[in-house]
Amino acid sequence: METESLVLSGTQIRLEPLEPRHAEGLAAAAADDPSLYQWSPVPQGRIAMDDYIETALAWRDAGTALPFAIVRIENGEIIGSTRFWNIERWAWPQGHARHSRIHPDACEIGYTWLTRSAIRTAANTEAKLLMLTYAFETWQALRVCLHTDARNQRSRAAIERIGGKLEGVLRAHRMAADYTPRDSVRYSIIAAEWLDVKRRLTLLRDRA
Repeated sequence: METESLVLSGTQIRLEPLEPRHAEGLAAAAADDPSLYQWSPVPQGRIAMDDYIETALAWRDAGTALPFAIVRIENGEIIGSTRFWNIERWAWPQGHARHSRIHPDACEIGYTWLTRSAIRTAANTEAKLLMLTYAFETWQALRVCLHTDARNQRSRAAIERIGGKLEGVLRAHRMAADYTPRDSVRYSIIAAEWLDVKRRLTLLRDRA
């Protein structure tokens, strides 16, 4: 699977494979307004960011995640992070058209956060457009999932706006950013819905 080489470039941002060299820029991006991350596990400080990156790279090396730094093309500023994770390859039987595939069949997009100056810009929309295009058009994935804290109304609205379909609520699903058992709202986009979602994302990006 792709690791160090995958760069996804758009008109305003590019997604670079996450590396230890991004730690200083990410720490600065996260420190700009920590109050933004009430519902998201965004590390504060260089030591915590180093640990965050180390864990993300361990997941990458295990084949379960592809983490990125989000970089503003205009000036090279690091403005956040995101990743493919919970990457799945299904056990297709011998003779099935998908049996010999090397690419994932399903994944999740998550661990997405942006610095204050990138909020309400095209950055998040373009990041989702780049990642979903890659998942559905290069990987030929069958589904992409997105979870968010049930209390995070802004994130829920953003996922619904691009066409994510609500699947339900996973109760006490994982530890929340405030160290309580988190109820997660689960959304998905499947391959048959991708072209409509792509149109929505492109329009939203171009209007931002």
